[in-house]
Amino acid sequence: MSVCSLLSNIVCLQIVIYKNADMLKNITLSFSLLLLSGGLTVLQSQDLNWYTIEEALELSASEPRMMVIDVYTDWCGWCKRMDAATFSDSAVAAVLGQYFYPVKLNAEGKKDIVLGDRTYKFVDNGRRGYHELAAAVTNGRLSYPTVSVLDKQGRLVNVKAGYQGPDQFSQFLEFYRTEAYKTQSWEDYSAL
Repeated sequence: MSVCSLLSNIVCLQIVIYKNADMLKNITLSFSLLLLSGGLTVLQSQDLNWYTIEEALELSASEPRMMVIDVYTDWCGWCKRMDAATFSDSAVAAVLGQYFYPVKLNAEGKKDIVLGDRTYKFVDNGRRGYHELAAAVTNGRLSYPTVSVLDKQGRLVNVKAGYQGPDQFSQFLEFYRTEAYKTQSWEDYSAL
């Protein structure tokens, strides 16, 4: 819950209190629960510094790290949920920020992206187009959200389509942070 929606709920709650003074005890209890649930969410969220692919590659030249690319679209509801629930989770944000370069890539972005001697462009194919770089980092499987992982040399090592909650995504990050992916499959690792 954002601070703005929390404040909006407080204002609405104060109006109800004045209209129904005899229900003050019930409202106070509801308000306390609202603050606890919403307040804890606000306190637990951590800002994550997202990079463009160009920024991440530049940083990786001097401090090599794996990249985690969140491939999303503006209209994707599950992408928004993953932003709100998974990427804002303090444990997920801490691991992403410390051990990886987190990259946001709009799969329908119109801006050209130049990497080395290659220029990736938006491809207009009628109703909705796609960005060539999104197609490249998802192995041509344009499904959203998709998380792609690049190793420290910039090679694509995994593409995982679909929503992942904080616990599931934390395990996914650990698989790569500990470099377990070099010796075992995701299926074997996640079964432990």
